[in-house]
Amino acid sequence: MPNNKGKCRLAGGEDWMASVAIRDVRKAFGATGVIHGVDVSIRDGEFVVLVGPSGCGKSTLLRMIAGLENITSGEIRIGERVVNNMPPKERDVAMVFQNYALYPHMTVANNMAFSMKLRGAPQSEIDARVKRAADILGLDPYLQRFPRQLSGGQRQRVAMGRAIVRDPQVFLFDEPLSNLDAKLRVQMRTEIKELHQRLKTTTIYVTHDQIEAMTMADKIVVMHDGLVEQIGAPLELYDKPQNIFVAGFIGSPAMNFIKGTLRANGKLEFEGPGGTKFPLTSAPKASNGRAAVYGVRPEHFHIDDDGAEAVIQVVEPTGSEIQVAAKIAGQEIIAVFRERHQFKPGDKIRLKPDPRLVHLFDEATGQRLNA
Repeated sequence: MPNNKGKCRLAGGEDWMASVAIRDVRKAFGATGVIHGVDVSIRDGEFVVLVGPSGCGKSTLLRMIAGLENITSGEIRIGERVVNNMPPKERDVAMVFQNYALYPHMTVANNMAFSMKLRGAPQSEIDARVKRAADILGLDPYLQRFPRQLSGGQRQRVAMGRAIVRDPQVFLFDEPLSNLDAKLRVQMRTEIKELHQRLKTTTIYVTHDQIEAMTMADKIVVMHDGLVEQIGAPLELYDKPQNIFVAGFIGSPAMNFIKGTLRANGKLEFEGPGGTKFPLTSAPKASNGRAAVYGVRPEHFHIDDDGAEAVIQVVEPTGSEIQVAAKIAGQEIIAVFRERHQFKPGDKIRLKPDPRLVHLFDEATGQRLNA
């Protein structure tokens, strides 16, 4: 096992962390491949979120980092060590699971201390680490309770506390908030982010919720069908998605996609359904007549007399904004307004996207066309 004596943040030793390098990692169950050559570099102290729809391979990749799944090929490095063949207990990682995985017959304090007791750590060190973790997470009043006496959010804090007590080089979170209600999810994601800012431990977090990814991550890895579609900072993925999949996955409500043709005969514009014209500021050279997909986020539509006619289908007020489902020449779109318009189904309005914020994609490949 790695010798971490003298390197304990919780016990007052020197700071220590680790980068994680994933190189051409592949995973197959028999003849069925589920991870198809993933490359990700994670810096010391970085908070990285693996996000994607169910079945994209994000949890499988996390479990391979933890050592709970074998790697078919490729390399995973934690710090300076290649860990492909290391058992989980020697990788110096701590994992927080979706279902908490607490021992029901143990108190909160004993749940948090269990891994250190297994390692034979001195009781004074165990007590110091448990107290420190409890202070960080606000668990002091619950140390002598059992898991059954706690709420879902409190149980998740205990699971996080157990990970903190281990003082690992890397924290791994596998959809830890999916069992919580909406209000508690918002609270817990703030607490996890604050925890990371305080401890600065390298963290890899898996979720299917792109809002969690956007609000928590230093860097997001978007996965789809066992491949990495794009890696970048949250706003980088929002502002410059590299393909239609990322554009549609990042952002809520999702981006609108309109199929049509680029027109560059003197005036640059996009021709959509029914000959409807949409504004453009840039397009690839020699693109006149090229089939393309015009992407515009709901919040980037505005009402303009020069816009395309839209017939309102559904109005959904949320309080802070109004979400409108409408049709432009039969094409369904979603628009979002901060202003309190008095729209009704059947009303006709004219919508124009901000041409500086539209996205162009190749219809055949789905790849981004504009800068």
